[in-house]
Amino acid sequence: MLILYPYSPKDAFAAESDIYEKRMALFKKTEAISQIPWYYFAAMDNYERNIQKEDDDQLISISFDPEIWFGPGNSLMIQDEKIITFFQGKGKDGNGDNKADPGNPEDILHTMANMILEYGPSRDDIRIALWNFYQRDLSVQTIMNTAKVFKKFKDINLTDRDFPVSMKYNYSYNNTWGDRRGFGGLRIHEGTDIFASYGTPVKSTTYGVVELMGWNLYGGWRIGIRDIYNIYHYYAHMNGYSEDLKVGQVVKPGDVLGSVGSTGYGPPGTSGKFPPHLHYGMYKDNGHSEWSFDPYPYLKKWERMAR
Repeated sequence: MLILYPYSPKDAFAAESDIYEKRMALFKKTEAISQIPWYYFAAMDNYERNIQKEDDDQLISISFDPEIWFGPGNSLMIQDEKIITFFQGKGKDGNGDNKADPGNPEDILHTMANMILEYGPSRDDIRIALWNFYQRDLSVQTIMNTAKVFKKFKDINLTDRDFPVSMKYNYSYNNTWGDRRGFGGLRIHEGTDIFASYGTPVKSTTYGVVELMGWNLYGGWRIGIRDIYNIYHYYAHMNGYSEDLKVGQVVKPGDVLGSVGSTGYGPPGTSGKFPPHLHYGMYKDNGHSEWSFDPYPYLKKWERMAR
């Protein structure tokens, strides 16, 4: 029996590419009007898209509390910009239709640009504006990191991935997330252990920014990378780092971070208490809290992609 698919994978790819192009066009238009670099709007939009539960079908995902948009006394939520201003709301008309609509992408971005410009156009001004809007340090940090990535690669459609250890070397792994661990007290294993020989290159799996480096009692020499999807990637028990790697550095899939080791479970320098392996963990932030989740299905997928 012949089955006809009215919407092919090729069509889906074209639709996805089209929405990225439309978003970028809006970010660039807002930059031209406000003189605020486009990648800050893109980073805010990306951050909010990844803390929302809805499907990724909105053109722009930045949202405002109705009271902030319309003003405390505008109970009827009248979209006339003059009335909104009278009630000390922030909503602005960005597309020239004489309405400040919180569901219109151009109005949303124009409003956000105006709110930022209340503090100023510099990087530090933008950071302050973000903190006043989100009232949360991790949210601000994630948005600023994502903006750095978008700025470096001049793109928002960054979907490449890589496996965290070099596949040119021998390695093995199983699903070890949630297993019991005893060192430092009874706890669960928040990651997947990838066993490989000393010196096996450890690589970035994603686009992101190095957020943390150094020694940890449990993880030894470890690295933390915050990606553009509000996910923190944790690499532990490493033998050492790449010479040029530093906190604040933008990385991409395949960048070498260091090598496999067996450090940890003690003070700085402790090594050899277990076979060499990379502990790889993933932590999701939803805008309120951060939690560990099982990286194993993603590792299997990225392994297939890297072959």
